[in-house]
Amino acid sequence: MRVGVPKEIKNHEYRVGLVPSSVAELIHHGHEVLVETGAGLGSGIPDADYSAAGATLVDSTDAVFDRAEMIVKVKEPQADERARLRPGQVLFTYLHLAPDPEQTQDLVKSGATCIAYETVTSPTGGLPLLTPMSEVAGRLAPQVGAHCLEKAAGGRGILLGGVPGVPAAEVVILGGGVSGTHAATIALGMGANVTVVDRSADVLRRLATQFGTGVRTIFSTRDAVREIVKRADLLIGCVLIPGAAAPKLVTRDMLKTMKPGSVIVDVAIDQGGCCETSHATTHEDPTYVVDNVVHYCVANMPGAVARTSTFALNNVTLPFTLALADKGWRQALKDDKHLRNGLNVTDGKITCQPVADAQGLPYVSAESVLGL
Repeated sequence: MRVGVPKEIKNHEYRVGLVPSSVAELIHHGHEVLVETGAGLGSGIPDADYSAAGATLVDSTDAVFDRAEMIVKVKEPQADERARLRPGQVLFTYLHLAPDPEQTQDLVKSGATCIAYETVTSPTGGLPLLTPMSEVAGRLAPQVGAHCLEKAAGGRGILLGGVPGVPAAEVVILGGGVSGTHAATIALGMGANVTVVDRSADVLRRLATQFGTGVRTIFSTRDAVREIVKRADLLIGCVLIPGAAAPKLVTRDMLKTMKPGSVIVDVAIDQGGCCETSHATTHEDPTYVVDNVVHYCVANMPGAVARTSTFALNNVTLPFTLALADKGWRQALKDDKHLRNGLNVTDGKITCQPVADAQGLPYVSAESVLGL
């Protein structure tokens, strides 16, 4: 198979779909890899490293999309990229379609087969291709939140860890999954007072076992969220329903009760965000203020630490990329029900039920498409 790696074009997105070691694996399996010139520079990977791994360097995005049978990316295709997709072509990347009807319609019209990293599952019920980026985003959240709390950045002028004689900041984390757990780890390490809210008693027990009395845990109800947001200096939203739009846990009315200059970092923004006042921002213009609360809602947070993120992502995507290239997408999905869960769109049909439900569109199962 001919695999193509274009340069990412989303605002300040520096990650890249394949690293040279992944290219070398694909070449070893008998495939051809086309890499757009400069695609890896944002992650500190020069073109020469791709050439040494056996890739063919091409000088334009058009050349990648025109020649490749499978496109391997990081972020969802932007409008210009979606216009280049064609029937029968495979796209393997993050999509986050539920809150994005425009992208969904473009992918349906393209006729391409679109497999989303974030809905591929594992035998244990996890999301293995989302996990490393959730880890990165979770660890970044207290860091960017601490900066936003600085007075010059519009915040309350609070040091996250405080100093002797002055209280530390109150950090409230909504969701105790992968992102939330990593956010708690870093916030604790920075000396903050940390509370995690989750609707799963099992998750709260795990957090209590992992962190002991260092983290306070609260079972999530509407009343509990309403009360806890009042205390937050930094609120980190880490809510995830696989494939679906994030629930709006923090309402506009709740926002009005928060402290002036407090900060929301909405890690869930890729799936629409968990606050009613959240909308996607970019690394170039990351924050805005509503009701005196600073909102940081960058939709590709891990792109800020591109090298770490790129290599972490490749560690988990490579086996699936190889399966798709070695077997073709149909056979690979027939053989692996967990990879099959990643199929979101193919041949003009939506094959991910949470996406179809979120947008009120017809749903066709992946099994029926594959004749299973």
